[in-house]
Amino acid sequence: MSRFQQLYTGDLARYEKIPVWNRLFHYYLRKTQTCGHSLLKTWYHLCFRLIGDRHRMEISYGAGIGRGLFLADPFSVTINSNAVLGENVSLGKNVTIGKQNRGERAGSPTIGDGTVIGDNAVIAGKITIGKNVTIAANAYVNRDVPDNMDVSGNPAVMREKGR
Repeated sequence: MSRFQQLYTGDLARYEKIPVWNRLFHYYLRKTQTCGHSLLKTWYHLCFRLIGDRHRMEISYGAGIGRGLFLADPFSVTINSNAVLGENVSLGKNVTIGKQNRGERAGSPTIGDGTVIGDNAVIAGKITIGKNVTIAANAYVNRDVPDNMDVSGNPAVMREKGR
């Protein structure tokens, strides 16, 4: 199975019912990331941008996005081009995964496998979010989060899962 097929089928496997926009978005995202032919890659990128613009998504195909990306809602998701997302990451509506330009945390985040990010959450800076983390809606995270944590609030408050 090719890398494209692994990524694409991994993305779609997380949905019960797949809307057409979502199927096309994932298709063109993964084709843009894996295509080696420059002319075809340009075509895939154009289609990817058109679908993304229609739903106000600013997801850079250059971002390291693992397979199994789940977009709960199509509108206003932003992912910085230097961000790294692990496998089976779920994003809510209006999520921002952004870059911090100065200070000790200048850079983009790395998000671990199995992370769930709620609506309107903001993750910024060169931080590491561990595996199996749940970030609540409207949370602002700008510091490292260990594995198996629940994060909520602004500033972020962390607690172990199940507590």
